Amino acid sequence: MHDLKWIRENPDALDAALARRGAAPMSAQVVDLDKRHRGMTTELQALQSRRNDVSKQIGQVKGKGGDAQPLMDEVATIKDSMTALEQDEKLLGEKVRALLLTIPNVLDAAVPEGKDETANVEVRKWGAPATFSFTPKEHSDLGPALGLMDFDQAAVMSGARFVVLKGALARMERAIAQLMLDTHTTENGYTEVNPPLLVRDVALLGTGQLPKFGADLFQTTAGHYLIPTAEVSLTNLAAERIIDGNLLPQRLTAFTPCFRSEAGAAGKDTKGMIRNHQFEKVELVSITTPEDSAAELDRMTKCAEGILQKLELPYRVVALCSGDIGFGSNRTYDIEVWLPGHNTYREISSCSNTGDFQARRMNARFRPAGDTKGTRFVHTLNGSGLAVGRTLVAVLENYQQQDGSIKVPAALKPYMGGLEVIAAGTKVL
Repeated sequence: MHDLKWIRENPDALDAALARRGAAPMSAQVVDLDKRHRGMTTELQALQSRRNDVSKQIGQVKGKGGDAQPLMDEVATIKDSMTALEQDEKLLGEKVRALLLTIPNVLDAAVPEGKDETANVEVRKWGAPATFSFTPKEHSDLGPALGLMDFDQAAVMSGARFVVLKGALARMERAIAQLMLDTHTTENGYTEVNPPLLVRDVALLGTGQLPKFGADLFQTTAGHYLIPTAEVSLTNLAAERIIDGNLLPQRLTAFTPCFRSEAGAAGKDTKGMIRNHQFEKVELVSITTPEDSAAELDRMTKCAEGILQKLELPYRVVALCSGDIGFGSNRTYDIEVWLPGHNTYREISSCSNTGDFQARRMNARFRPAGDTKGTRFVHTLNGSGLAVGRTLVAVLENYQQQDGSIKVPAALKPYMGGLEVIAAGTKVL
């Protein structure tokens, strides 16, 4: 969310920022609503002041034995006027806030210009795609052939965009998550958290999923929402708090299921595990100071890259352009892993700096070291470290052999009981 004072003083800057995203100007609408709201607030204050003055006069007149009825009638009239105006002022204030919640974040000056993903800029590559003596298959063919990945039976119980993993593949998915958590906690300084999977709408408003992405969320009959990412739960650990600046940065990680209706992705990636309604992810969240957030984004991205390097999976890092970047982000790096079965790079992590955009929505502040009175909004960052299901997909496709079996990456063997190869009928001890 944006600072109203900043918009009042910099309306052209807001519209220019929106134009970079290909969005229509909004400053005039915001400033007009805000002006009307502040006018009502000023009018209420004037009425309250008059009411106080007249009330004093009533006491004085009565004390002298005079007729105070006209003054009492005026107080009653003022009270009625204030009651009606207070209601209008409240509704208009809510309208201003609701409008502010629809305005995307202002982009960092370093974000490349462009209308869509074709303008994203490759920052670096790691590893070279392997060459195969045979035509590599997609994971959605490899897994079912092993008898360890079942889309059909998942559809019987849950419908499309679900999967059942069994045996060695279920073990491998868990192994991948354990590798990620162990790496991020013991090597990268993140604190593991086991957060709620059900949250209230206020938590999703805070991180920016609501109101814009409501159609992509699953809501319960009790009014809770299933989290689309652990970013929601982890970032909200700072909501409505003032954090001691000496305790920043806070680096948090969690392995959770995630739930998305994928309403905005109709017809995309309907085959396989790339875009399911339920999937597992290890999330990274940082809560830090404005001065350190840019460096923290680079650090977080490299932490996520380190998992792919451990698994020896080729990947590239791309900087998202102004037309492709997310609603709440001011700068984003996507990490794309090479999938030989698809013959392309596919996103496996997105690491973003939101600046104080989320912090303003959830009132997350810190008190700078040595300052006993003043507070500032924190900066929040989030990234996948990594999407576990997509990492499994990448392992299957990159480590496949001609007979359809899958070699187990060296980094996963300790988590797989030393297993070397997954083949049909393989059992994991």
